[in-house]
Amino acid sequence: MDFLLDPNLWIAFAMLTALEIVLGVDNIIFISILVGRLPPEQRDRARRLGLGFAMASRLLLLFSLSWVMGLTADLFNVLGQGISGRDLVLLFGGLFLLWKASHEIFVEVEATGEGQPGAAPDAAALKTAGSRLFWAIIGQIAVIDIVFSLDSVITAVGMVDEIGVMIAAVVTSVGVMLVAAKPIGEFVDRHPSVKVLALAFLIMVGMALTAEAFDVHVPKGYIYAAMAFSLAVEALNIRARAKRRALQQAGHAPH
Repeated sequence: MDFLLDPNLWIAFAMLTALEIVLGVDNIIFISILVGRLPPEQRDRARRLGLGFAMASRLLLLFSLSWVMGLTADLFNVLGQGISGRDLVLLFGGLFLLWKASHEIFVEVEATGEGQPGAAPDAAALKTAGSRLFWAIIGQIAVIDIVFSLDSVITAVGMVDEIGVMIAAVVTSVGVMLVAAKPIGEFVDRHPSVKVLALAFLIMVGMALTAEAFDVHVPKGYIYAAMAFSLAVEALNIRARAKRRALQQAGHAPH
């Protein structure tokens, strides 16, 4: 138990946990946006499953460190550019994220109505469709969890040598993400403009992952700084809209 008294161990744990939470922000946003398409009674379950997959994939990758580090070895060359297993995961994950975020923006901006005229579906058909949608969304979350987990674990291996510290940091960070996912999801659902902004952020992350697959490193600090600035501007817009609504309601109130 003497290792628990080592201050360097606690500093490494704190730094790695903070980094894992920061790296998990895009994971939370992706889960929150997809879960928002489900009926309210299914959302909590989907969030828990999605973040459960995130933790499981991270832990499985940590317990397979030799395999993970082997993914950085080149498998083949394309035009003089070495392509590794990690590059392929980042490439397909980045392209998937680009496609999914673009599709969600199209649905959010261009959707014309809630449904088509015709006979109302019966309860059994609605239940079957709801179940298919639920598991389709869980499948998409699981795919992107693997991509984000690979990036997260390789970062952890580069920072810390103790496997126990890595596991503790991953479990703690996913616990924080589990607590934060619901309020973030509810906030995004209440403000459609924030949802579009978050989807634009995911497009930036997808572009960064795709570039990373070709050894073009885009510092995530730039992406997060741009996102933080955009969110600050949007927060001012939300406050301004709320004040205008309050003034309009006060103007229409009976005297």
